[in-house]
Amino acid sequence: MKTIFLESPFLPPPPKPNPINPETFPIKSSIHPDPWSLSDRNNISKPKPNSKNPKNPLSDDNARRIIKAKARYLSLLRKHQGPQAETPKWIKRTPEQMVKYLQDDRNGHLYGKHVVAAIKRVRGLAGNRNEERDMRLLMSGFVGKLSFREMCVVLKEQKGWREARDFFSWMKLQFSYHPSVIVYTILLRIYGQVGKIKLAEQTFLEMLEAGCEPDEVACGTMLCSYARWGRHKAMLLFFSAIQERGIIVSVAVYNFMLSSLQKKSLNGKVIELWRQMVYKRVAPNSFTYTVVISSLVKEGLHGDALKTFNEMRTKGLMPEEVIFSLLISASTKNSNWAEALKLYEDMRSCRIVPSKFTCASLLTVYYKIEDYSKALSLFIEMQSKKTAADEVIYGLLIRIYGKLGLYEDAQKTFEETEQLGLLSNEKTYLAMAQVHLSSGNFEKALSVIEVMKSRNIRLSRFSYIVLLQCYCMKEDLDSAEVTFQALLKIGCPDAGSCSDMINLYVRLGLTEKAKDFIVHIRKDQVDFDMDLFKTVIKVLCKEGMLRDAEKLVYEMGMNESFNDNRFFKTFSKVMLGETKKLENVMVSADAMALGLILSVYLENGNFTKTEEFLKLILEASGGLSVVSQLVKNFIREGDLYKAEIVNGQVIKLGCRLEDETIASLISAYGRQNKLKQAQKVFAAVADSPILGKPIINSMIDVYAKCGKLEAYLLYEEVTERGHNLDAVGIGVVVNALTNSGMIANSLVDQQLSILFDSKSSMQASYACKCDANLFDIGKHREAENIIRKSIHDRVELDTVAFNIFIKAMLQAGRLHFAASIYEHMLSLRFTPSIQTYNTMISVYGRGRKLDKAVEVFNTASSLGVTLDEKAYMNMINYYGKAGKRHEASLLFIKMQEEGIKPGMVSYNIMINVYAMAGLDHKVKELFEAMERDGCPPDSFTYLSLVRAYSENLKCLEAEEIINAMQKKGIPLSCAHFNYLLSALAKAGLMVEAERVYMQLLTTGLNPDIVCCRTMLRGYMDYGHVEKGIKYFEQIRESSKPDRFIMSAAVHLYKSAGKKLEAEVLLESMKSVRILFLNDLEVGLKIKPEVRHSRYPPSCLYTLTTKDSFSPPMAVLLGFGCSAAQGKILKA
Repeated sequence: MKTIFLESPFLPPPPKPNPINPETFPIKSSIHPDPWSLSDRNNISKPKPNSKNPKNPLSDDNARRIIKAKARYLSLLRKHQGPQAETPKWIKRTPEQMVKYLQDDRNGHLYGKHVVAAIKRVRGLAGNRNEERDMRLLMSGFVGKLSFREMCVVLKEQKGWREARDFFSWMKLQFSYHPSVIVYTILLRIYGQVGKIKLAEQTFLEMLEAGCEPDEVACGTMLCSYARWGRHKAMLLFFSAIQERGIIVSVAVYNFMLSSLQKKSLNGKVIELWRQMVYKRVAPNSFTYTVVISSLVKEGLHGDALKTFNEMRTKGLMPEEVIFSLLISASTKNSNWAEALKLYEDMRSCRIVPSKFTCASLLTVYYKIEDYSKALSLFIEMQSKKTAADEVIYGLLIRIYGKLGLYEDAQKTFEETEQLGLLSNEKTYLAMAQVHLSSGNFEKALSVIEVMKSRNIRLSRFSYIVLLQCYCMKEDLDSAEVTFQALLKIGCPDAGSCSDMINLYVRLGLTEKAKDFIVHIRKDQVDFDMDLFKTVIKVLCKEGMLRDAEKLVYEMGMNESFNDNRFFKTFSKVMLGETKKLENVMVSADAMALGLILSVYLENGNFTKTEEFLKLILEASGGLSVVSQLVKNFIREGDLYKAEIVNGQVIKLGCRLEDETIASLISAYGRQNKLKQAQKVFAAVADSPILGKPIINSMIDVYAKCGKLEAYLLYEEVTERGHNLDAVGIGVVVNALTNSGMIANSLVDQQLSILFDSKSSMQASYACKCDANLFDIGKHREAENIIRKSIHDRVELDTVAFNIFIKAMLQAGRLHFAASIYEHMLSLRFTPSIQTYNTMISVYGRGRKLDKAVEVFNTASSLGVTLDEKAYMNMINYYGKAGKRHEASLLFIKMQEEGIKPGMVSYNIMINVYAMAGLDHKVKELFEAMERDGCPPDSFTYLSLVRAYSENLKCLEAEEIINAMQKKGIPLSCAHFNYLLSALAKAGLMVEAERVYMQLLTTGLNPDIVCCRTMLRGYMDYGHVEKGIKYFEQIRESSKPDRFIMSAAVHLYKSAGKKLEAEVLLESMKSVRILFLNDLEVGLKIKPEVRHSRYPPSCLYTLTTKDSFSPPMAVLLGFGCSAAQGKILKA
């Protein structure tokens, strides 16, 4: 009977076993079927296997029927009781036992018929009023028929506490009754189920008065009643009382008590009760550990929780997911990342699927340790296992994407969160805003915060901090100050916000405001962190506020968290009178701190202290490197004044900065075009026998960038002194020599503008031009000599140097040598870059070796080099110049198929290819495609249009293009007019040509040499002698000496009978070594018959007089006259 009451309903149900995933736990079938397993009655195809040891048949055939009927009854009982049903085992009976069993009135039922009848009779009182309840009358038929055990059964089967109370009163009047702890335990359980604690207490006292000693079941039942209804004080008092009696309750009772205490957040009581349980050596189960570990975590006893967890694993108990989740979350909050990951690995080894809370904690761990790949893998695993993500997880993903720079993915995740209806917490909005800030897009960050405001989400302190960061990045001072004031109303501002405000003031140049702000935050006793200290000390040092800096360092020395920081320790030991120990400080000194200290001394104008400080640093081990690094920092910050002073002080102390630092200082002066200062720095170290290559390279580079030819002179000087330059220096010299020709030409142009004012000045101008050409040739020759010497001496060159060499020879016109440099580069097994291939395409293309250019292009493509737009267009350009328009068009299409979108330059090159061939319809198509792709046409694009129309003698369309350019404000050049002038001059329309020429002058352009040639040729070919002579005399003072112009002028003078002028001009040409063109002829195109003309017949007109014009041609081409006038003129 005792085992019946141990199954108290007050005890928590046993923990459910973890569901076994059939995918992870494969089921292995045995070779022989289990003979003792029951068959599945629902599957006819799988009958129960035959027994290995068949039983002897029972003697009574009726026994089989009874056994089967009982089996059906128990099956039905199991079905009603659910999966936790416990059914009695099969009982083997002898024939004699079966006869006795059949004679029993239970007939296979659990209770006898009279017991069942008594249970139903008592239950029938349910719903009756108290005055209608007469248990004596009701049970009069059962007096003397029920034994004590059967009465206990009737009492146990009652569902109502009133029926149980009345039946117990009747039960005590029966002869078979005797006081027992069992019957009182049954009654305590019934009272406890419905919360009748007072009746339960009275019953327990009655049990004690009756002399029944309560056992652990009765006490446990009473404790469970207290726990169920939250009577914790009474429960603990009762528990203390039974402990004094030495009664130890079962683990189920402990679980009930622990669970009840934890539900009321009495975690301290849970831990205390747990320790008593351990002391009593009551073996806990999985449920016990789950409750206890949860309470330990909530009380902050993370170490005890882990210890208890390890104890649980040692005992072989399988933890639930909630335990892992709690411990991982606690480890994350305590920044114990390694422990959290270890728990996760243990969890995976147990094949437990993490919940979304566990995943959120793990994502936090990965975010903190910056292991973003594992974080994204975990999220993918969540999706595969269909673990629903919440807003916290999406917020963490947004932050992770932001850290990885995947701003678009972060935005998509944010939008997905909103679409799922999970966007409600300000932390998610602020996470997205911070991602936008990381990308530098403060406008989007502000818009996210505005959306958050519009949805009535109240701004917290953190929201104001992020909002302040947005305004500081935007440099919106007014809004930033308003936000900071709002932050002040919430409480004392944080150090980060103060740093943002100071940095904003400094960026805007409001140094005084920054100083005032520093005074206020120090007065308000804002808690400084290291970032704020660095921000403030930078301002103080750069403003020369030495005393304020020393005071701040002294105050911050009271903060123990600063004492282990290198930056602060350097300030403390140097500024607080410990410079004598600087030798020891240098071992762990912070370079930034030393730079600020040096800066405050320099800004304060205390050069004596500066010299002493530098001397102490230089005397320390590695001091020169430290000072060199400080000077580099000054250079990086653009403070060359301080860098120069420190350099001078170091030289004064008999030392020299590192070569890299001096080179950086020279380069910095070069970037600011301060050549004299750069020369001064270089001169201080130029005589040193150990002059470093970086210094020489930087000085040569400065000369080259300033357009000075001293770069080559310096190269010769250092070479003569035995200094061998490296690839960088040689490349700079070659570049300088290559670009020097442009400088020489500009100088000659200035001389020509002065000298070209008379006939005799033509000789001087030509001499200057020849000198410039000789100078240009000489410099290219010197560049070539340097290249040959470098290759001969086997200088360690790199790909960049070879690219410079090839490009230099390309510009010098030494195409064969450029190709040999490329072949030498390949022989040395250097890998050409895309720049190398581009340059070589130009080399072969300019040398009219198109097949070689195509070979280089195909080689680059076959070697896997990513061809850029420049490579394609370079090749297309040379296809066009070679007249291979089809190949150029195919390559242009291939470039687009490779995913390269043509830009303005690409379109211009392709349009020019068609323009050279006169395919104006193709030019127009590409022009329209260019506009559709969003590439605005430029001056070069319109030049190709004018050229295409002019080649086809569509002069009206060409002029319309020029007029459209003027209306749109696109700058014109002489080249635009040259094509139109050439078309008109070839057609003999000199009146229209003169009109277009006047239009050129009204635009403010000066006609170039090509324009002058075109006009003069038109006058000469169509016999306009007087106009040609007049035009020559107008331009001779402004144009450069030209062989064709001067020869044409001689022919025109002779044709007009002005032999003296012709002889003078001819003599001047001979004096400056300009050859005369004898094959020119005046009036060449006014002959009656014009054969092999490229113009249509309608454009041909025969002139009758030397000085007449052809107005009918203007009519036919659409200039000035109507159609009727054209017919009259033709007639």
